[in-house]
Amino acid sequence: MPKAKSKGSVKKRFRISKSGKVLSSKSARGHMKAKNDGRKRRNLRRPLVITGVWARLIRQMVGQ
Repeated sequence: MPKAKSKGSVKKRFRISKSGKVLSSKSARGHMKAKNDGRKRRNLRRPLVITGVWARLIRQMVGQ
């Protein structure tokens, strides 16, 4: 059975925390944020925790 290759694009977009959670950056972080209030902009800084089937698939693609 050949070894599974990790996906480079997934490695750039997601990271695995020490406890095994899959973290990613939230969308809408680029530009045009002046219309948002401070609470929304602050909330965008927090990482997005991915759970369930997607987390398992991403962990496989990252190679863990």
